[in-house]
Amino acid sequence: MDIDEDKIDDAALALFYLTLHDDFGRAWKQIDWSITNRLHEKGYIHNPVGKSKSVTLTEEGLAKSEALFKVLFTKGTGK
Repeated sequence: MDIDEDKIDDAALALFYLTLHDDFGRAWKQIDWSITNRLHEKGYIHNPVGKSKSVTLTEEGLAKSEALFKVLFTKGTGK
């Protein structure tokens, strides 16, 4: 798989915009909790609430995650 790191950088930068705070351009390094809650409600991840800094994907979530990664972040696949 030929990964397009520029697309990954752009996506990460766009995600940082979602978590800007303090009017100094600071952004949280983790995904916003409202997003993880929605992914949980859709059945893509197991319960995201807890002390862990990671989440566990369901079978459906893992399959969709892989498909989306290939579409969004690999060269030559596009939408």
